[in-house]
Amino acid sequence: MSKIVSEKMYELGSKRSEIRELFEYGKKRIAEVGAENVFDFSLGNPSVPAPDCVKETLADLILNGDPVSLHGYTSAQGDAVVRQACADYIQKTHGCNATANDFYMTCGAAASLTISLSALAQEGDEVIILAPYFPEYKVFIAQAGMNCVEVKCRESDFQIDFDAFEKAITAHTKAVIINSPNNPSGAVFSEKTIRQLATILEEAEKKYGHSIFIIADEPYRELVYDAEITVPFIPNFYKNTLVCYSFSKSLSLPGERIGYIFVPPCCDEHDAVYFAVCGAGRSLGFVCAPSLFQKLVPACIGQTADISIYKKNRDLLCNALTAYGYRVVRPDGAFYLFVKALEDDSRAFCEKAKAHDLLIVAADSFGFPGYVRISYCVSTQMIERSLPAFEMLAKEYLK
Repeated sequence: MSKIVSEKMYELGSKRSEIRELFEYGKKRIAEVGAENVFDFSLGNPSVPAPDCVKETLADLILNGDPVSLHGYTSAQGDAVVRQACADYIQKTHGCNATANDFYMTCGAAASLTISLSALAQEGDEVIILAPYFPEYKVFIAQAGMNCVEVKCRESDFQIDFDAFEKAITAHTKAVIINSPNNPSGAVFSEKTIRQLATILEEAEKKYGHSIFIIADEPYRELVYDAEITVPFIPNFYKNTLVCYSFSKSLSLPGERIGYIFVPPCCDEHDAVYFAVCGAGRSLGFVCAPSLFQKLVPACIGQTADISIYKKNRDLLCNALTAYGYRVVRPDGAFYLFVKALEDDSRAFCEKAKAHDLLIVAADSFGFPGYVRISYCVSTQMIERSLPAFEMLAKEYLK
């Protein structure tokens, strides 16, 4: 180990996440056996093209916009017109008061989360995360100098296990990260769940005499497939909420890194929290999110790529895998299928899947051993080609 670099940063940089490792393995296998023979379900990389409004707006901006302004710096917290467009959308869609000065434009959801955590962090603070969770939460929390506390959701429906949750709250609890629709389970926390969560946190705030925040990680908000499923807008139920949003999934723009943090005007010490967000963005180097894609937002906010394709993929995979004998958690949203591994060791199960060129992710790093994640934001044709491989894998176990 080098003596001139940070050991912690070396560890993070020298070893990719399990998801990224599998993705890189998949690229090697494609070079060896051909893309049509590799079934890569590793990465949550949207395969559906961006909606037409994206292409049309970008073309208009590039052809008719002022090139100096278009590619120049915006205000550190984002262009005022863009932030007002976000505020108008929140007010119209969710009935929640909002102004431009409640928004901080970011380089996607990861930046939103790291900024929010750093803005709230004080020595000894704890952040509760609900398993299954996105593995990078632990990295972001550690970077902010906070301590991570894991609570497993109920396996029966992947809603919050409130008995376990209440036991996890201490005088040091500063925040809870909520991801709904969830990566990797696809579960959507119901309004009943959010109301109960809000009540528990309000009681904890009174007990310990300080604010406790919900950090709502919402890149999948629009990705729900059934009319009866709604995603509660958490600030309408709990005032101390920071909303971390990304346009990566809704508009199929993961590589453009554009999102925002919303600090509701009703939250405790609003101005202090907002200025701390601005300060954290400055400290981390996340000022002036990509200008061109900021200016795309007013014309495209609220629109989505064709998510009916994801619904088709979900139903195709769910029905087929269930028929083959897999135990499948039917997702209400996002584009991930959470499946019980056919042996206790989910990593060993994923290694056996590799023999069929099925690339699926063990859920150990998601805080839920015994399951695997299958990302179905891929082409429907690839899913159809993969089904015999899934069936052969099941037959190895279910003889």
